[in-house]
Amino acid sequence: QVQLVESGGGLVQAGDSLRLSCVASGRAFSDYHMGWFRQAPGKEREFVAAISWIGSSTYYADSVKGRLIISRDNAKNAVDLQMNSLKPEDTAVYYCAADRVTFIQDMAIKGRRMAYWGKGTLVTVSS
Repeated sequence: QVQLVESGGGLVQAGDSLRLSCVASGRAFSDYHMGWFRQAPGKEREFVAAISWIGSSTYYADSVKGRLIISRDNAKNAVDLQMNSLKPEDTAVYYCAADRVTFIQDMAIKGRRMAYWGKGTLVTVSS
């Protein structure tokens, strides 16, 4: 089992930055690829970003490419999402997730079937 806890959400204005963090406990964090997903009100949960187990590879949804940066620190059992140039359409509950997918791009397809999930943190971007 892997337990994931997100933090860092809040209310910001368009153009601001925000950094989300996810801390893991339980089984070896470094065994898992990690991802961030989000779910806006009334919409399906969608893939945002993924990072490989040693942090050497990253993958982003087109909608966030160039604005959001995923990183991880295996010594701290943490994965972060740096969010820059935020837009109102980034408003959502953000979830981190862990899985042993073959390729990190597979997270975009696997979606809700990811093995482990946190409970999410709310990000609200006002215009």
